[in-house]
Amino acid sequence: MRERVLPAAAVASAAAAVLVVLIYVGSGGLRDFDAALIGYAVASVFALAAVIYRYALWVTRPPTRLYLNAGWSSFLSWRNFRQYTTLVPVALWTHIFGQTFILKRGARRWAAHMAIFWGVLLSLVITFPLTFGWLRFTLVPPREYLIWVVGFPLFQFPVESVVGFVLYHGLDFTAVLLLIGIALAFGRRVTDLGLLATQRFEFDLLPLTLLFLIAVTGLALTASSLFWRGAFYWFISLTHQVVVVTWLLSLPFGKFFHIVERPASIGVTLYQTVYREFEQADPPGEVWHCARCGHELPSRRFISDLKATLGALHQDYTLGDGFGSLVDYCPTCKRVLRGEAYFQLMKNRFL
Repeated sequence: MRERVLPAAAVASAAAAVLVVLIYVGSGGLRDFDAALIGYAVASVFALAAVIYRYALWVTRPPTRLYLNAGWSSFLSWRNFRQYTTLVPVALWTHIFGQTFILKRGARRWAAHMAIFWGVLLSLVITFPLTFGWLRFTLVPPREYLIWVVGFPLFQFPVESVVGFVLYHGLDFTAVLLLIGIALAFGRRVTDLGLLATQRFEFDLLPLTLLFLIAVTGLALTASSLFWRGAFYWFISLTHQVVVVTWLLSLPFGKFFHIVERPASIGVTLYQTVYREFEQADPPGEVWHCARCGHELPSRRFISDLKATLGALHQDYTLGDGFGSLVDYCPTCKRVLRGEAYFQLMKNRFL
């Protein structure tokens, strides 16, 4: 672990330094940087350093490193690129942007994930450039605005126009989308008996609570400007900033870190697909199956790599009594075996 900490800290420090330089250069030597947003900017730098640090530790773990290397070697293969040209774009849609794999678990759950994912993503796409001084608006008399991106004029539009309305209220739209997703997620978490028994406040509920507060205080800023003649604006803006900074600093250590980890699943998907089809072709028809139900497993190479990794970590999942290893079973059968083991151990108390 000590051998991984120093390189991870070095990479994280370098990433934070690069972001600081980009903020300085992109804002024209801080000419376009809004000092009122300094709290957001500092929190973003620290959040990036923490995310990179934890990600570096994660990718250097033996299991992650093995599958990451296998995924990259599969991705960079010219033979695989020709044969699986559409696999990566499809995986990007199913695993990240469309998250259709969640749709199989329920439409309500999928809708909640999509609303929260796109609400957060679009909010960050708007907020970070504004915070860092990369994006700004200047008034062109008598009633037009000019958008500047990293010091270059982009386009001009009337103040009272559809384009202007959409740009002014972009964060309001994402806040409403976020609230829809949070409402669906909270509704599921207070009605699903399985979640009620297993969820933890700091891991499952606190991130949603922070996002709810961010969305509500953000909408309150707009309400203060449009309907309350600026009343309570300073207090609301300070509250909003505190909540956003708290969420940014908690990002590397909470549930939302899986957003950073999720793209790695594309490499694993490619790795599984390549070796599954390779093994089926040579010798023809050979497929690795679950030892209990016969369901097709990813590939023999995937299973053997997993066993080797567990061995390197000194973890033995041999079941005994002729049941082989837990690795030889599909996810559903693993849950069944675990349930049967609990029942054998606890008998009627398990029910």
